[in-house]
Amino acid sequence: MPASPIRKLVPFAEAAKKEGRRIYHLNIGQPDIETPGVMLDAVRRADLRVIEYSHSAGIESYRKRLCDYYAGHGIHVGIDDLMITTGGSEAIEIAMLSCLDDGDELLIPEPFYANYNGFAVHAGLKVNPVCSSIESGFALPDPDDFEKALTPRTRAVVICNPNNPTGHLYTNDELESLRRLALKHNLWVLSDEVYREFCYDGRKQVSVMHLEGLEQHAVLIDSVSKRYSACGVRIGALVSKNKALMANALKFAQARLSPPSLGQIASEAALDTPQSYFDTVIAEYTSRRDFLVKALNDISGVTCPKPSGAFYCMAQLPVDDADRFAAWLLQDFTHENQTVMLAPASGFYSNPALGRQQVRIAYVLKIGDLEKAVECLALALEQYPGRVATENTGGVKAKI
Repeated sequence: MPASPIRKLVPFAEAAKKEGRRIYHLNIGQPDIETPGVMLDAVRRADLRVIEYSHSAGIESYRKRLCDYYAGHGIHVGIDDLMITTGGSEAIEIAMLSCLDDGDELLIPEPFYANYNGFAVHAGLKVNPVCSSIESGFALPDPDDFEKALTPRTRAVVICNPNNPTGHLYTNDELESLRRLALKHNLWVLSDEVYREFCYDGRKQVSVMHLEGLEQHAVLIDSVSKRYSACGVRIGALVSKNKALMANALKFAQARLSPPSLGQIASEAALDTPQSYFDTVIAEYTSRRDFLVKALNDISGVTCPKPSGAFYCMAQLPVDDADRFAAWLLQDFTHENQTVMLAPASGFYSNPALGRQQVRIAYVLKIGDLEKAVECLALALEQYPGRVATENTGGVKAKI
């Protein structure tokens, strides 16, 4: 199993905290937004004498209400078309195990969510990356690039929309090209849509479930973690209109008995969260994004495309090695007894060298904290012994 690029620096962070340094966590998508009160109240009010197993596919009342939620987003499914999972992570794992056989291959636009690698290893699958670029804002690669990556064992394409780690929101045209590819080569399309609500600048997310003719190929992955700032609830969903797939997925669900009962109670209640909550959250993340992207691009040698969704951005830094720089920040750097924790991008690529100068930054802190974090980062880049000169596109030129 590959190590998590997001969590592998935790020992350094723990040591820095023991020394009394404050760390601004830009490394992990743990929002500081408050969880909706309706979720917490539902757990407090739960009149339970025994916390029982639920149905392996999830509590029926919750699944029925999820159908209404999806209908509100133009996704029309029945109760048998969805299954509650232990977080979006389990939904991805079960989808891979249900759709593909040992030795089959996946196409994934990279950089991609690092744990896809781990899930693929667990399922005995091979990831064939299709590279996107920071110059294009990490747009979906051209159809020809996907065609070149196909092999006789290719069975599926995996996307994340809006994207983690890049924040790119795929356009309808991009998804149409993916639809044509899937139908031409009879591929599954596994679409991780856990950041559906987080779209900016008036843009809307297009779901894989919206694509005409793809009904038997589309698999939607979902989660309450980021939508409701409830990462520890560990409730997700697997959605597909392919009956054979859902029947197979249920076997895996039965093997683990049931998803968390208290988490389902909280998540069902979350469906009563008012729209005003999301309006406030989107306005907050838009402000944070706008501040952070400008502040990063104002630092000499840093390039950061402006994302349209999720709450992440990818930045190219003028450093020799982002993994080394991220560790140095925690071990050797301090500014007013503060430092920053980043997620090196090497772990978001199949070929780590492609992300050697990039980091993923999660703008999950208030603007005041982001200001201090960027101040630390700018000073650190001035002092870092491995700083290099780069073009705006990130090409290494020479040591300073």
